[in-house]
Amino acid sequence: MRKLLLFFIFFTSTFFAQVKLLSWNVENLGSSKSPSDLLYIVSILKNYDVVALQEVVAGDGGAQAVAKLADELNRKGSKWDYVVSDPTSSSAYKTERYAFLWKTSKVKKVGEAWLEKKYQLEIDREPYYCTFDFKGKQFTIANFHAITKSKQPETEIKYFKFLPEQYPKLNLLFVGDFNCPQSHTVFNPLKKMGYDCVFVSQKTSLKKECSNEECLASEFDNIWYNSSKLTVRNPKVIHFYEAFATLKEAREISDHVPITTEIVVK
Repeated sequence: MRKLLLFFIFFTSTFFAQVKLLSWNVENLGSSKSPSDLLYIVSILKNYDVVALQEVVAGDGGAQAVAKLADELNRKGSKWDYVVSDPTSSSAYKTERYAFLWKTSKVKKVGEAWLEKKYQLEIDREPYYCTFDFKGKQFTIANFHAITKSKQPETEIKYFKFLPEQYPKLNLLFVGDFNCPQSHTVFNPLKKMGYDCVFVSQKTSLKKECSNEECLASEFDNIWYNSSKLTVRNPKVIHFYEAFATLKEAREISDHVPITTEIVVK
């Protein structure tokens, strides 16, 4: 009986072990964020294993702000590491950095992170990839922030259909702010390849003011994964703005809510 119980504990801990993933467009993460802003962001990030951040500023203070986040996270009891991308190859007005942060006790980074090269001209802010190892199984996150809705992000998202073929050995997740709802036909090729989205009909950007208790505006952020290689559990958005008196105050942190899910590599 005791052996059976031990086997059950081992089986469930192994089979159901998962990585808690968070993605967040943190809106101009750089010198404009106050120390209290950074501490508030840390209070959310600390509960996850792997974090993908978009809108890290390319100029003043972007990489430094990520380093400060990592430093504060390392004061919370777990060891964290991080990488920050070079500025994307887009114009000076649009260029940004991406960042990954992760708990080193939970996952290991495999090799070097990299910015997409083949489609860097077709995709304004080319994705930033990082491969992680979890209990001997690997997955690669493509961190992405699309051009604004008015600039038609579908004109660059359409190139995502070529990325699984470009990286056939990688277990890809496309994560970030697509400025485009999952229902758009531009995602159909990915769906035909077996990719599913974590969120359906879930708004993720903040309005400037709440209306009839509705504070979210558009379905922009999502996580796309290959359902033959991964399963997801407990997807949710974090309504952090509810901790603030006004949306104006909340938007000092970001104009997007974080999105999260637990992933299990098959």
